[in-house]
Amino acid sequence: MSRIAIVERKKCNPTNCGNFLCQRVCPVNRKGDECVFEAEGKVGIDESLCIGCGICVKKCPFEAIQIINLPAQLDKPPIHCYGKNGFHLFNLPMPIFGKVVGIIGKNGIGKTTAINILSGLLSPNLGVPRKKAKLAELIEYFKGTELHNYFEKLNAGEINVAVKPQQVSMLPKHFKGSVKELLIEMDEKKQLNEIAKTLELENIFDRKLDQISGGELQRVAIAACVLRKANVYFFDEPTSYLDIKQRIKVSKFIRNLADENTAVVVIEHDLIILDYMTDQIHITFGAPSAYGVVSSIAATKEGINEYLAGFLRKENMRFRANTISFDDKPPVKTIQGDLLVSWDNLSKTLGSFKFRASPGGLSRKHVIGVLGENGIGKSTFMKILAGELKVDSGKVSDKVSLAYKPQYIDTDSDMIVREYLKEVIAKFSTELVAPLKLEKLFNEPLKQLSGGELQKVMIAKTLGQEAVNLFLLDEPSAYLDVEQRLITSKVISKLIHNSGKTALIIDHDLLFMDYLSEDLIVFEGEPAKRGQLEGPFEMEKGMNKFLTDLNLSMRRDQESKRPRVNKLNSRLDREQKGKKKLYYS
Repeated sequence: MSRIAIVERKKCNPTNCGNFLCQRVCPVNRKGDECVFEAEGKVGIDESLCIGCGICVKKCPFEAIQIINLPAQLDKPPIHCYGKNGFHLFNLPMPIFGKVVGIIGKNGIGKTTAINILSGLLSPNLGVPRKKAKLAELIEYFKGTELHNYFEKLNAGEINVAVKPQQVSMLPKHFKGSVKELLIEMDEKKQLNEIAKTLELENIFDRKLDQISGGELQRVAIAACVLRKANVYFFDEPTSYLDIKQRIKVSKFIRNLADENTAVVVIEHDLIILDYMTDQIHITFGAPSAYGVVSSIAATKEGINEYLAGFLRKENMRFRANTISFDDKPPVKTIQGDLLVSWDNLSKTLGSFKFRASPGGLSRKHVIGVLGENGIGKSTFMKILAGELKVDSGKVSDKVSLAYKPQYIDTDSDMIVREYLKEVIAKFSTELVAPLKLEKLFNEPLKQLSGGELQKVMIAKTLGQEAVNLFLLDEPSAYLDVEQRLITSKVISKLIHNSGKTALIIDHDLLFMDYLSEDLIVFEGEPAKRGQLEGPFEMEKGMNKFLTDLNLSMRRDQESKRPRVNKLNSRLDREQKGKKKLYYS
């Protein structure tokens, strides 16, 4: 298989393109053969007749067609495809007993499909639509590989799996009881109390699933998975909605699951956490919504560096034209003066929660990051600056013109993206629309966008407001994959420095914040009880303050210069803590 043809059926609109325009312009069709044809009211393409000219791709006004020449190394049919002209997945990751194996890659490239196949939730079709391959066929398909042994054990009943799904927001729709009732039902190990204590769930035992936060729901889903009697555990994005302290705790918890009798597989977009949690990783590459390839396995450090470089050494294959690079830069010093907005001894009480802020301010032409646990007042502070909350005491300087992207974004609007971003498209096509790759979403209704697509649209909408000098962005990296996060950080940084405006950003991805921030505000306190704002600080001082509370130290990777968390009590960890330089000593 050297070439595949992909038709995104939801985009294909033959009625509005002049009645199958692609069919009429195809050279093969014009010669009398039927390469492009009608299939149930949409376009179908015969890959055996396709000559790869790309005319149908260029002529389709809805960008519904992709013709892809596959890497020469793909000498076997796909492990699964979604229909004749649908998404194709090649190869699978390998669970390894005693190890935590990570999977890294863009959204829409087959990571979740891969673990659904390995866990038995999805029967693969080996590239034949409507076929359901039997385990015996999978054993033969992977003959001569480690996966051959995995499927043999699965067939013999020697492997039991448990899966933590990606969409934890669906849990309340499937289970109407309390947190404790759900976990009791899942508790095959009889370890409910121990695991609930580790994941800090005891205080929400009596609450219904639809009454808890996203972070709490995530930890409940992890507990429900781990309480199952299994020897292979799959975690699909286990740190979404969690703050950095919770991410570290969950990472340690998941790492400790792996032993000689237990394998763990994790999909994760937070590179620092992926590095901290896993022993080895697979890279998934390809074209989103078209095809995905799972690479051979590599040690975590080397694998992440290869992913950033866009080049697989073992396969001798480049899968991305550009390298994602990090600067080995000294911490940026804050330029004092020229303040845009300032505050003085703020206080606000919300029920039993008390928020306090020491005097501080935001400089012009700066990106200021905000770090702290969930439920500690970060969003409260943003709402005070945005004028949505009034303080009980203290003062914020004269109100500035601002744009605010809240933490939770949801819409049932039928408005299409092109109309919603009309002014942004007209004025910021180069700065926002092109780098965020929003063109392909122009004809999509807002309510049909995925979480990541909607996030990018809302970021563009916020940053595209010209009569604004302060942008407030609450968790802009949520739902974005690794590459999207780094692209978004570059977009924000470039726009801020070119426009002379200011951005205040709350996020829990330390790599994203390191890549973007010049100053830091640090929140301390006790979640749901009290929160104290300190800063802004220059990066080194702010990160040292934040990492001290986490009992962590960080360094830069010698090859890629990316930030990495030191293993607890390692030589570097001890040395940096001894010098009280926790941030890139």
